[in-house]
Amino acid sequence: MRIVIAGAGNVGSSIARELISHGHQVLLIDRDPRIVRPEVVPEAEWLLADACELATLEEAGLDTCDVAIAATGDDKANLVHSLLAKTEFGVPRTVARVNHPSNEWLFNDQWGVDVAVSTPRLMSALVEEAVAVGDLVRLLSFRGGASNLVEMTLPPSSPRVGITVGELELPGDVVMVAIIRDGVARAPQPDSAIEAADELFFLCDPSLEADLAAYLAPPTEPEPSVPAE
Repeated sequence: MRIVIAGAGNVGSSIARELISHGHQVLLIDRDPRIVRPEVVPEAEWLLADACELATLEEAGLDTCDVAIAATGDDKANLVHSLLAKTEFGVPRTVARVNHPSNEWLFNDQWGVDVAVSTPRLMSALVEEAVAVGDLVRLLSFRGGASNLVEMTLPPSSPRVGITVGELELPGDVVMVAIIRDGVARAPQPDSAIEAADELFFLCDPSLEADLAAYLAPPTEPEPSVPAE
């Protein structure tokens, strides 16, 4: 794939190195001459220019890119770059970095953002995912929150322990995408039995998250109190 990255700082250059190691073609754009240092990622293309200017993006051949990543430290620039990439150049996939959590609500399809990556939210979600059992944890949002990647570590008390993936009656159009057991990721097969402490991953509409959580780990009924004699 050909991928353009707006913002060639530590974040952008690190993403570029990772993508290049997977065989992708990467173009880095930044307007700061102190940051544009081709020797940092010599395998990438580099362009000293403003990634929010139409002329720059035309020169970069953005219409030939498969993915546009907005990785600057400025949320306004990330939104503008994503919007131009999607609406003016028809880039199929846009990913934008959210620097300030208070701006997260803006990073949606109206601004041309397919995937918003908020570092504070992602880190807090990973902490929750590591310690929470029986709680549904939202890891990542797609299409401005229209679909979320969610995870639950199945508690031993769940009535779903012991049944197969094919027997699950998931709400709505929820899709199971992976099971992690003993640190090993597995593709969910219809005859795969579900075990306690499995980490289950789903793609889920936000409106169905509560139903999914209740289905996987229903709240326990409090035991009736025994009146004192």
